[in-house]
Amino acid sequence: MDILNFLRDELIDIIEWTDDAPETICWRYPDEDKAIKNGAQLIVREAQVAQFLYLGEFGDSFGPGKFTLRTDNIPILTRLKSWKYGLESPFKADVYFVNTRLFTGNKWGTSNPIMMRDDDFGIVRARAFGTYDFRVVDPQMFIKEVSGSDHNFRVDEFETTMRSRVVSIFSDALATSEIPVLDVATQYTELGDALLPLINPVMTAKYGLEITTFVVENVSLPTEVEEAIDKRSSMAAVGNLDDYVKFQLGKGMESGGGSGGMATEMAVGLAIAQQIMQKQGQGLLGNVAPGTVPAATTNAAIATAGATDAAAGVASAAGGGSPGLLADVMTPDEVAQALGVTAADVMTIIESGELKSKKIGSAHRVKRSALEAFLAD
Repeated sequence: MDILNFLRDELIDIIEWTDDAPETICWRYPDEDKAIKNGAQLIVREAQVAQFLYLGEFGDSFGPGKFTLRTDNIPILTRLKSWKYGLESPFKADVYFVNTRLFTGNKWGTSNPIMMRDDDFGIVRARAFGTYDFRVVDPQMFIKEVSGSDHNFRVDEFETTMRSRVVSIFSDALATSEIPVLDVATQYTELGDALLPLINPVMTAKYGLEITTFVVENVSLPTEVEEAIDKRSSMAAVGNLDDYVKFQLGKGMESGGGSGGMATEMAVGLAIAQQIMQKQGQGLLGNVAPGTVPAATTNAAIATAGATDAAAGVASAAGGGSPGLLADVMTPDEVAQALGVTAADVMTIIESGELKSKKIGSAHRVKRSALEAFLAD
């Protein structure tokens, strides 16, 4: 009896995986150097695949069910072991259980920005993140290329490789999609669905995996681009600049903030009205044929002519000199034109404090001496 018990302990008669851990993808049956008994029972549960390996070569695969291991249902293993007279004795082989269920909620994200070309902002850098779901569809490929001989291969062991592969394909797709940056946020679902046909062929061929769902949760832009978007929104909210000038002038006169406040308001009106005239390719009030300037613009120009006299009176009263003081003041647009850059670039250096300016209401004015000092640094 002792000999029979010893032999029974040295043979495996039931092979199964009962501890179906949610994060385990592949699990190797611990044979403890024991042989598998002729006629042993193999139990494979739902969402599992049992894969036999013999001396590094793939043998038979079994899906869900209960099987008795005999020569007739392990033909590949029989051929590999060269059993000439059928399976009549215990044998040794490695058995791997592969979890084929869906692994959900896996996170991905770009560690480095994606360079993309945009019609509105030129070349911009974008970052993105989201989630994806996957399952094993080719157990042999997965064991060969991913899990290897690992006794308990978990999702977290493959997370970095999966993320880098997913991000690489996503970056290529986004960079070549030519979707405007401002429209990306409205096409998250379309982006995810469009990426699946690009990702899955690579994933299946290289890792034996299939991405079932790919979700783009967010695509973020650099701070300076977001600020430019905010400024564009503010400009759109202003609407008609001519009407805005008249409104600001009227508001200033209504408040009656004293001679200094009146001069300030009129100086703002003068500068903005000059911008209107420059955009129309005309001087402030010089040599313009009757009827060629819109009435609203003419009214603004007349108002600003009065603003010049008012500013001069205030300057004289304060002992500040002559109206030549305003000639030494430039708008951000004029600074941008003089430097050959955009107005947004000028506002950036003003807000950073590199270029000194005087803020009047919501507008900035720059002295020529301040611009010369900035260029001299």
